[in-house]
Amino acid sequence: MTESFRGEIRDQLRRPVRDLRISVTDRCNFRCVYCMPREAFGPGYKFIPRSELLRLEEIFRIAKAFALHGVSKIRITGGEPLIRRDLEQLLEMISNIDGIDDISMTTNASMLTLERARMLRSAGLKRINISLDALDERTFQKVNDVEFPVERVLQGIEYAHEAKFDEIKVNAVIRRGWNKHSILELAEYFRGSKTILRFIEFMDVGSTNRWKLDEVVSASQMIDIINAKLPIVPVSPNYRGEVAKRWRYLDGSGEIGFIASVSEPFCGDCSRARLSAIGSLYTCLFSARGHDLRKLIREGGSDKALMRKIDSIWTSRHDRYSELRGDVLEKVNRSKRVEMSHIGG
Repeated sequence: MTESFRGEIRDQLRRPVRDLRISVTDRCNFRCVYCMPREAFGPGYKFIPRSELLRLEEIFRIAKAFALHGVSKIRITGGEPLIRRDLEQLLEMISNIDGIDDISMTTNASMLTLERARMLRSAGLKRINISLDALDERTFQKVNDVEFPVERVLQGIEYAHEAKFDEIKVNAVIRRGWNKHSILELAEYFRGSKTILRFIEFMDVGSTNRWKLDEVVSASQMIDIINAKLPIVPVSPNYRGEVAKRWRYLDGSGEIGFIASVSEPFCGDCSRARLSAIGSLYTCLFSARGHDLRKLIREGGSDKALMRKIDSIWTSRHDRYSELRGDVLEKVNRSKRVEMSHIGG
């Protein structure tokens, strides 16, 4: 791929592209109620045929094209990315792309053995985010809806530490009526550990999770719950556009974060693009329409053509759904939106 195209591109709101999130599969072994609820993703649900998934070399070409446009961070997502058997090979390929200096992954850790964790680390994975929405068995299994035991996820977190990833985070999506009581329990459990806990507001991604505004526990409410028992203070972001608002415990026992996409939108600094497992590029988590890069590649499109396509897509971008949510919610047909399981978080 020619280096002559190297250069930053900006969208209609002057936002650069810095972060590419790559879904490697739409399949998952959980049926979490906020992502892949069983009533929509039941036994009869038709997942993408494996022949239609992007091949490793196709993902590599797209990732390299984005790197030439200024992307330095790649996050591997799903579905559940550990289902993809050739994942380590993909990580090795991406880690050799000039300009990519950070590769992370989001997983439910259900398949994360110590051996797999070490293989992922050796292949180039630097950071890992593990989803864990509750500590008590009843609530955790109610949310994942496959009776998966919480202890095995906690074991996966320990394996991640043994594999010596640069950073390990735990993500908890909080939904009123489901796991609000888990907020303080999770904070107390991970405080003082080397694991950074991040709470995420329940978001209206896709069309199947039955999102309701009154089921959102805002970041400010979560902060109040924790601060009443475990005093915390805000911390400056590590970089402009950082998704999570950082806080630290006053007693020096660590850091905690809050992702407030609903109550405190951060569209103005969003520099993330998302690639689905079949090669559709989305410029917003709440998009209804993707841009087909797989077709261009499989029809013999050159690297230059791929670069031009990405340039055209990003420079035309004007997404700011979360900022406009209150104004457009009634006008948006949610049934057409891409599901979280297709483009990750």
